[in-house]
Amino acid sequence: MDSVRCAVIVFPGSNCDHDAYHVLKHELGQDVSFIWHKDESVGDVDLVVIPGGFSYGDALRSGAIARFSPIMKNVIRFAKEGGLVMGICNGFQVLCECGLLPGALTRNESLRFVCKNIQIRVDALNTPFTCEVSPGAILTIPIAHGEGNFIADEETLDSLEAEGRIVFKYCNEDGEVDGKSNPNGSARSIAGIVNAERNVLGMMPHPERCSDAVLGGTDGMAIFRSILSFVEAAEAVPTN
Repeated sequence: MDSVRCAVIVFPGSNCDHDAYHVLKHELGQDVSFIWHKDESVGDVDLVVIPGGFSYGDALRSGAIARFSPIMKNVIRFAKEGGLVMGICNGFQVLCECGLLPGALTRNESLRFVCKNIQIRVDALNTPFTCEVSPGAILTIPIAHGEGNFIADEETLDSLEAEGRIVFKYCNEDGEVDGKSNPNGSARSIAGIVNAERNVLGMMPHPERCSDAVLGGTDGMAIFRSILSFVEAAEAVPTN
């Protein structure tokens, strides 16, 4: 197949943009471009990545200002037309702020910044981001955030559960979901969700930081390989 065309959005304060670029470009050999926040188009791409970091210094609250960057109008259009969008950490916060995903990310329950490896259980396989992952897989992935506590009203949480839109849950090494394995107090141990159409993913853990063996683990690669597999399958479907 031709390379998957990827855009990595860069805001003032992004600090995981090069990590995402490295995985997609140098580990997976895809066509990747940086898109500056003042640009008005993501271009002709298959995937948009909104990376982690501290966009606009987390002024007001995480993601609140980035949501109004010129590029986000085009990202929203792209997503609503079915394009794949992946928001990681601060990117998840931005996606919630702009309304592409429900809920909000608030201060960690401990009120402390948390940076460590954690386990997440893959609970939804019928998404472009997990289609190559084994059922019930447990991934070890780093987190690094101060505002990763996902909240939503009970009706929204019930809908996410019923519709199978909770993609990742924090768990222990045996895959059990309990309070001790939840690093930030997130409702129902949610670590990542998709929108109703399943083409927009937000997740707090950083798969781009564990997609190269030199960094000590490659569990995150399963997510990126799923995206490539999904795009390849979609391109193979006849259009007439």
